[in-house]
Amino acid sequence: MLKDKIKLLCDALNHLADEPLTFMEVCGTHTVAIYRSGLRSLLPKNVSLVSGPGCPVCVTDQGEVDAAIQLANKGDLIFATYGDMLRVPGTRGSLQDLRARGADVRVVKSCDEALNLALKNPTKEVAFLGVGFETTAPSTAAVILEAAEREVENFSVLCFHKLVPPALRLLAGSKELKVDGFILPGHVSVVLGVAPYMFLPRDFKVACAIAGFEALDIMEGIVELARQVRYRDFKVSLLYARAVKPEGNPLAQKLVRRVFDEADARWRGLGEIKKSGLRLKAEFSRFDAAAKFDLRIEEVPLPSGCKCGDVLMGKITPQQCPLFAKRCNPDDPVGPCMVSSEGSCAACYKYSHKVM
Repeated sequence: MLKDKIKLLCDALNHLADEPLTFMEVCGTHTVAIYRSGLRSLLPKNVSLVSGPGCPVCVTDQGEVDAAIQLANKGDLIFATYGDMLRVPGTRGSLQDLRARGADVRVVKSCDEALNLALKNPTKEVAFLGVGFETTAPSTAAVILEAAEREVENFSVLCFHKLVPPALRLLAGSKELKVDGFILPGHVSVVLGVAPYMFLPRDFKVACAIAGFEALDIMEGIVELARQVRYRDFKVSLLYARAVKPEGNPLAQKLVRRVFDEADARWRGLGEIKKSGLRLKAEFSRFDAAAKFDLRIEEVPLPSGCKCGDVLMGKITPQQCPLFAKRCNPDDPVGPCMVSSEGSCAACYKYSHKVM
């Protein structure tokens, strides 16, 4: 039954795609699903998929990684991080290397776990590395509100949360990158809803579809993008209604607005994007780890030869990076795209790379 449905969608795509088309899947989870299912092999030759900056670990700027390592190395401090950030290479090693040398770096599954560490260790500072998009920012906001209510003094957040729509605006307006449509991120859209993407079809005449993560969901999204281009019917189509409401999650949005202000932020490969990051409001500044520990986020070049930035921009595929599967591999990564479970290079290596 599934094969029959996908075949019908492939037939529809062959009919609709009467010109070369390039679509970008923005979400890292979509990227992994596309590689795992082998969807690219089913597409017509004139339909291409490129990966975008939808992996929160991958887009964390090199200077931000270095700042996190600098903070974790301060001594009598517990540094809490999501597991994917542990092995991301900084200029001089990684958090994992630091932990091997005795630093108290701990993997947590949520910001709430980091706050619990602070409550259980009242004589130690606990700093949490806050990364992720609109999906994880509400939980960070909720924990900061709890910490404020409970008057926790030994807890702070190194906030590197980023916002997806400003990055999409940059990509849609890029003269270097020709993208005909976006498969919009499903998880982020659960929080945002539809309205924050409406500028894409309105201002850039770009096709957009919010799709789920099964192979059938993604194929339906690709067909819808091709239909929009073919008939010049540009819109944001919601194809993931079982999880995404048009208005998104108002409570999550309210939490983010309550705790954070929008701020300029640097993205790996994309550079500084206006109002694409989050910073704590002044009333919560005591929980700002960068201010509390006097950290400076420097502008740091990417590792020599690493093309993670170009992969995140959709300019090249992972295999086109000269380091892919050579000097850069899952056991010894050079860039974060080979580290993260949602990274394009890691997914390509796992599902498409043929080991000789």
